Amino acid sequence: MNSAATVGRWLRGWPRRHRTELRLCLRVTVSAVLTLLVSQLFHLRFALWAVLTAVILTQMSVGRSLKATTDYLAGTLGGAMFAGAVGALIPHDSEMGLAVVLAIALMPVALVAAENPRFSAGPFTAVLVLLAPTVTHLTPIASAFERLVEVAVGCAVGLVVSFAVLLAHAYDLAFHAAGRLLGLLAHLLPHLFKGLTRSLDQAAILRIQERIGEAYAGLDAIAVEGTHERMTYLTSERDLTPLLRTLLRLCHDFVMIGRTAVAPLPGVFQVRLGPLLTRVSDASVDYLRASGVALVRRQQTPSRHAVDAAFDDYAAEMARLRHQDLIRDLPVEAIERIFTLAFALEQLRRNFGDLERCVADLCEQHRPWRPIAS
Repeated sequence: MNSAATVGRWLRGWPRRHRTELRLCLRVTVSAVLTLLVSQLFHLRFALWAVLTAVILTQMSVGRSLKATTDYLAGTLGGAMFAGAVGALIPHDSEMGLAVVLAIALMPVALVAAENPRFSAGPFTAVLVLLAPTVTHLTPIASAFERLVEVAVGCAVGLVVSFAVLLAHAYDLAFHAAGRLLGLLAHLLPHLFKGLTRSLDQAAILRIQERIGEAYAGLDAIAVEGTHERMTYLTSERDLTPLLRTLLRLCHDFVMIGRTAVAPLPGVFQVRLGPLLTRVSDASVDYLRASGVALVRRQQTPSRHAVDAAFDDYAAEMARLRHQDLIRDLPVEAIERIFTLAFALEQLRRNFGDLERCVADLCEQHRPWRPIAS
């Protein structure tokens, strides 16, 4: 009975957890079906290429669809024009002649695609333009024209569906990705702090840093798509660069803390700083999670009172330890780790302040407008 209830809850919650993926699934399906209907309406010779183009270019967000469409069009246009010209100017009636023409047309296009990934569709298009006439019995110029028409239909339908069906802005996806990154930082921070009071495997620290790096890379990719939306005036949202810069600095703070967590603190420092570091960790975790929720829900920024109090107590105890000159007799390696930790925590506190300003600025802009009661 309990298992059935658990499965039922999982099934009911699955659509909510995968809302973004389901939206993309619906858009891709609508895009493919609509492109097929348009291709039949215009009597395109090969609806397959138009449908494939629409499926490829219907992406997770409008910004990503725009980027994919412009890149695909650029590569297709260049490859079709060059291959069509080569095929029209150089006779290739024999099999060997066709192979030579294919090499002549493909090498420059492949070189351009290797130099600039946005033209990656060029080689594929060049091959289609030159080899399709062997089946369709068209001239190279006619084959190039057909290819351009098919791609144009797929691009047009893909963009229309991206705008009209469950519109998803990369800017909004970036907010959710930033919230997930902050949640991940909150989850991993206590694991790093454990290394200051007990032995922590170096490989575990590296895995933590890799997870943080992957999460930030995903956020950065989505933010680039949001930039395309802003450049094309599809959204008037503020620039995400300050938030990205702050989150990157927070990730660097975690790297520095990880470097100090390779071995526990020396005895007296562990005894006197251990409880205070636990307070810093707990307060930081709460603040990171609350900031992530505020970003995703466009809510008011969380209070930093508990975080500041924890950092103040740690700094005061650290100053007393320095004043008592307890560091002098420690090994050089231990002294370096103690001062690196102090610097990392100071930077972490400063970046928390920058995070507060970024979240406040972005959420203030999204706060719903309410008329003033008369």
